[in-house]
Amino acid sequence: MGKNTKKLAMILFIAFMTAVLAACGNDSANENAAEAGTGEEGLKIAIVTSPSGVDDGNFNEDNYNGILSFIENHPTATVKAVKEETGDPAAAVQAVADIVADYDVIVTPGFQFAGISSLAVENPDKKFILNDSEPAPVGDQKDFDNIYAMNFAEQESGFFAGMAAALETKSNKVAVVNGIAYPSNVNYQFGFESGVNYANAVFGKNVEVVELSGYSGTDVNGADVGGNYAGSFADPAKGKVVGNALIEKGVDIIFVAAGGTGNGVFTAVKEAKDDVKVIGVDVDQYDEGVNGSENIVLTSGVKFMAMNIEKALNSIVDGSFKGGNAVLHADTDSTGFIKEEGRHQLSEDTLSKLNEAYELVKDGTIVPASNFNGHTPEKFPGL
Repeated sequence: MGKNTKKLAMILFIAFMTAVLAACGNDSANENAAEAGTGEEGLKIAIVTSPSGVDDGNFNEDNYNGILSFIENHPTATVKAVKEETGDPAAAVQAVADIVADYDVIVTPGFQFAGISSLAVENPDKKFILNDSEPAPVGDQKDFDNIYAMNFAEQESGFFAGMAAALETKSNKVAVVNGIAYPSNVNYQFGFESGVNYANAVFGKNVEVVELSGYSGTDVNGADVGGNYAGSFADPAKGKVVGNALIEKGVDIIFVAAGGTGNGVFTAVKEAKDDVKVIGVDVDQYDEGVNGSENIVLTSGVKFMAMNIEKALNSIVDGSFKGGNAVLHADTDSTGFIKEEGRHQLSEDTLSKLNEAYELVKDGTIVPASNFNGHTPEKFPGL
């Protein structure tokens, strides 16, 4: 064999071994990627929701939009939307149990899904993203490595809604309509009342929060929290009844925190002869406020759920996912109100006052009342 022939054989051997080693390295990388959820198949995601579904234009849809945003950047991922038709906690958990074997990640928006913790224990290889509740204990176990439970400080968003209502009302009568007195809904109510009281005390307003007889809410601890609770998140007809009753009482701004039931309140306001406005909830509801050439939405008190759902999914694919319970506040830009031009009808003066208050909430000077933080709408830090 000549020198050139030997040299060529050596080059071919080196190239062959390089290819083999590279293939081995790729196999290892692919195994690691698969473990993190970034394999060729991508994440199989399911979202199980309340009866109003993922197209409710509100709470469920914003969670779903977070998944869709994730899929835009991870095209091999897939999502299946499942609607649990009753809203009953036992049925909600069963709906998750029925599909858990087929998916890598289950997203469950709603307090009624707290019981998925039992499924998490039974399925340690599955990931769960729970929004609006902490997982229920299983025996003595309260922490779950495969559940990321996010709660939002709804009282902060409700506070901005209450301030806006108190600063913009012409009748000096405002109200909040809720669905069921789950902690998140009571947070919105107490936050709204805190915001009205703050505006009354700090800016010399004299605004009343109107409550209808017979609609008082009872929270998960059995306490009477007052308010205007329709008893459902999926009853637009009931929402319209409540909305009309408030309008008859002279209320001209209504904060609507009632899911699909809130659609009925929107309808009542659109049909009202007087100048009545609503404040949207959870998401920017300005588009839902279109009423001919007018718009009934003053602003919306929001929690930025889609952003945080997407973050949680990203943590699964990059391997940084950690189970635990998180409460998200204004200091992470997770709560707030809609102030973008063309998406609200707040005066410049109101907007300025809200922006100043936002910074005080963000740094902890103002701590609005919530269902369980020990403060009341009449007495809280910052008032």
